[in-house]
Amino acid sequence: MLDKIHIVLVETSHPGNIGSAARAMKTMGLKNLILVRPKKFPDQEATIMASNADDILEQVTVVDSLDEALADCNLVLGTSGRDRRLPWPLISPREAVSVIRQEAIFLEKVAIVFGNERTGLTNDELKRCHHHIHIPSNPDYCSLNLAQAVQVLAYECRIGLLEEANIPLYRDWE
Repeated sequence: MLDKIHIVLVETSHPGNIGSAARAMKTMGLKNLILVRPKKFPDQEATIMASNADDILEQVTVVDSLDEALADCNLVLGTSGRDRRLPWPLISPREAVSVIRQEAIFLEKVAIVFGNERTGLTNDELKRCHHHIHIPSNPDYCSLNLAQAVQVLAYECRIGLLEEANIPLYRDWE
């Protein structure tokens, strides 16, 4: 399942967030990163923040449009920190993984799409998504860093895979 998942970052403004997202992905076993019009990449700041997830950065796909990033995706999940009250399915990260698991046998490529650091995904970008993921954070302060949001989704994907394969969630060190 993890090989089918592609993390898509749209118009990332800070290269450190690209590196931090790569690190978050690698710690959870994800390896497919697509960048849509990054402001600055490649960049040494991305490499520094990747902290030995250089292989993720070396195989990044950089594209000019979200349509290009999603061209061969069977399932597209868009993320947003804001409640926009728009009429498309709203699901939690755990529910998103459940959707992926239920449809995994039919899927070739899944995209989890994140917007830029300042404004997130636009409504037009979210309209390209089958589901809208919202991380249920503190309503008084719901601003996650981009890489933190990637980490939450990557973690949920990893847990979903381990549960699906009946692999223990922890190691017995004895």
